[in-house]
Amino acid sequence: MATLNISLPESMRTYIEETVAQGGYSTASEYIRQLVREDQKRAAKERLESLLIEGVESGPAIEITDGFWAERKAALLKRLEEKNT
Repeated sequence: MATLNISLPESMRTYIEETVAQGGYSTASEYIRQLVREDQKRAAKERLESLLIEGVESGPAIEITDGFWAERKAALLKRLEEKNT
């Protein structure tokens, strides 16, 4: 595992030490790792929401069927073939 040194104001260090002492975490590192994991989850959720909104706003809905995928595959294979010739 990699080590990362950070500088904190005394009030933050005290807060972390108190949180660890209250029994929810065994070390300050465990507490910080949990905070980072929660932030990663939050960022992933924001990204997903952004992509969903982009999809909704991208235009009218179309029906996705096996035929749609077959047409898309054929068109992509044709483009690839043209690119390689």
